[in-house]
Amino acid sequence: MGVTGVFMIVFVLASLAAPAKVGALVDTAFTWSARWFGAYWQLLMLATFVVITILAFSRYGRVRMGGSAAPEFGRFSWVAMITTTLLAAGGVFWAAAEPIAHYASTPPQYADQAGGSGNAAIAMAQSFVHWGFIGWAVGGSLATLIMMRGVEKGMPLRPRTLLWPIMGERVRTHWIGTVADISCVLAVVAGTVGPIGFLGLQISYISSELFGLPDTYAVQATIILGLTVVAAVSVLSGIHKGIQLLSRANVWVALLLIAAVVGMASLPFVADLYLRASIVHAQEFLPMALYTGDDQWLGYWTLFFFGWFLGFGPMMAIFFARISRGRTVRDIYVGATVLPTVVTTVWFTALGGTGIWLEKRDPGAITGPYAEDGLPAAALAILESLPMSAVLGVLTVMVALIFLASTLDSMSYAISVSSMHEGEPSGLVRAFWCVGMGLAAVALLLVGDGGIQALQSFIVVTAVPVGLIMLPSLWTTHPLLRDMAVEQGIITPARSSDEDRAPRVEEPVG
Repeated sequence: MGVTGVFMIVFVLASLAAPAKVGALVDTAFTWSARWFGAYWQLLMLATFVVITILAFSRYGRVRMGGSAAPEFGRFSWVAMITTTLLAAGGVFWAAAEPIAHYASTPPQYADQAGGSGNAAIAMAQSFVHWGFIGWAVGGSLATLIMMRGVEKGMPLRPRTLLWPIMGERVRTHWIGTVADISCVLAVVAGTVGPIGFLGLQISYISSELFGLPDTYAVQATIILGLTVVAAVSVLSGIHKGIQLLSRANVWVALLLIAAVVGMASLPFVADLYLRASIVHAQEFLPMALYTGDDQWLGYWTLFFFGWFLGFGPMMAIFFARISRGRTVRDIYVGATVLPTVVTTVWFTALGGTGIWLEKRDPGAITGPYAEDGLPAAALAILESLPMSAVLGVLTVMVALIFLASTLDSMSYAISVSSMHEGEPSGLVRAFWCVGMGLAAVALLLVGDGGIQALQSFIVVTAVPVGLIMLPSLWTTHPLLRDMAVEQGIITPARSSDEDRAPRVEEPVG
């Protein structure tokens, strides 16, 4: 993975030397990627969710992945580790900002309903589509199953294994396999470094407004370095201690924050909004997921999120495959797609729904600061409009730090595994990537918000090759599961006679 490391160093140095030129170049690449691949990403991610849902509830749902041994991790720890990989990458602040953004400015396809009684439900449902089933399924489903089957057959736990069903053993040494590894590592590094620097800026902003700390580069860099140290210590302690401990802490601190926020706001309103938004989500799922009517809006919202999550997909699959051995296809579907979606939608409704409730009570209380200062102002405005804002601010900062430390930990593990030809990566290799991404984020802060935004746009650009790598999983997963179902006695091939040369079919056992 030396190529990826060199590329990131060159990108950071170029951003420091000529931020305006790099930003313009990335913006141009972003526009091109969204125009030519945006609709493809929407169809690919939707198709992935549909295919895994069908497979999970078919007879193949009983296929046990990764051997017959009992699962390595308890269900709570397992789901917690899965949930924090994607939600932590930006959910703390997007959960507050995206619903209020859609509430203040209704998505263009529902512009005729702007200001209506259902506007809040539409705003929340649109957030559910971006952060829900489609986003989680891209990494926690077909790719995970292929990765687990490939490892069982002796393939490496690397992105190139996603192409193993169509290329066979030659993918080990073929240049296409090398390109796949580099592209996927680059995408997840970009997708992790961006949010690290971004949250460094946001936490510094909140700390400045609530606690009077100076919102300076030194404070921002200290926050990120502290976060990196926490993640590095977790990395060195191993997957059974570090990631598991951080993930469990994530869940409890996040639950405490949700209880505090909703408890100080309107629980009936938030609960009712969740139910109404869920209904709208079910009714408008396809129109929201496949909307293509406004290029500018799509690039800022749907395509940005879909590109981001698609870029995370292969590395999420590697991490999920490592911690999911011994679980069935249906179990993995529920634990890596359904339950994380439920947690994410509840999280978004608790924070974003509280923001909408406050906005309804006092118009402009949340939308005003959001319009003036953007994303960080939405979260801060919600906290400042509630009692005990300082306590809530501390909890929010804790959640953001622990969430992102967990993501940095798990992604550094996945990247390190991808750089190994065999065996588990050492703690030092994982710590190298962990510290490297933290330092890259600190360096990018020197160019201000523009550098972070450029890297976030670059996330979408890196999703272009990843989208091509993920495509074959739509038709290669089923044959793999069919073979495993036969091996495990779940189905048995019917014996056809030589005379009638009847086609081979599969019948359930019993």
